[in-house]
Amino acid sequence: MSITVKDVEHVAALARLELSDREKEQFTEQLNAILKYAGQLEQLNTNDVEPTSHAMPLVNVMREDEVRPSLPIEKVMLNAPDEEDGQIKVPAVLE
Repeated sequence: MSITVKDVEHVAALARLELSDREKEQFTEQLNAILKYAGQLEQLNTNDVEPTSHAMPLVNVMREDEVRPSLPIEKVMLNAPDEEDGQIKVPAVLE
């Protein structure tokens, strides 16, 4: 599988990016190099390698949940940019 300039244009359109012709060519070359490298990785024999989710033995440190009183709504609304019917009103983020 290889990436074409048309593929790069499609992804750029989805991301709302405007790319020059040179950038399209550059990204096409870079993405194809990445795919070529991934193809090399597919050739590795991993039969004796134990599956892992992390290369390092990482563990999340969590604290116990505890119920605590929250701020009164009046204090919360003092910091709100705008308020309507007891709710914080923010500008729309979707068209």
